[in-house]
Amino acid sequence: MATTQTTYASGHEEIWAILREVSEMQKETDRQMKEYNKRFGDFTRRFGEVVEYMIAPNLCEKFKEFDLSFSKSNSGTRVSDHENNIHFEIDVFLENYKKAMLVEVKTKLTTEDVKDHITRLEKMRNYADLHDDKRSFLGAVAGVVITGNVKDYALGQGFFVIEPSGESLYITPPINKPKEW
Repeated sequence: MATTQTTYASGHEEIWAILREVSEMQKETDRQMKEYNKRFGDFTRRFGEVVEYMIAPNLCEKFKEFDLSFSKSNSGTRVSDHENNIHFEIDVFLENYKKAMLVEVKTKLTTEDVKDHITRLEKMRNYADLHDDKRSFLGAVAGVVITGNVKDYALGQGFFVIEPSGESLYITPPINKPKEW
């Protein structure tokens, strides 16, 4: 009977040793995953910046085709109104004294991105009202990859859709009238 107890105790110690080893391996895997996610996040953020820089420079000129004349273009505009708890970022902001356009730029545009942009425009309208800015705000979405159903959804929401076309950009106007916020 003493032999069985010794074998049991020895097996129990082996199990604990294996569990400690697995725990250490899990910690190392977690560390490696965090590092991978950081690097991948940096890469996708940088790629998104490249897309913005490809699209932004020609937008003021291209929108003249739609009788929209914008005198200023800014990339990476941040709105941070702590007093009213309104915070958002605009990828490309086109403006003049009567109208402004918020452009959301994505590598691969999704329906969720379009919905988020609607929320962003609602926040912009709220922020503008609080600061006595009476301009109307238009929306546009841009992407390197845009599926047909996402494009149709964006156009149906009153957005302009901007897509690369060779060396230039192609802008599709909304299905009906552009929505103004």
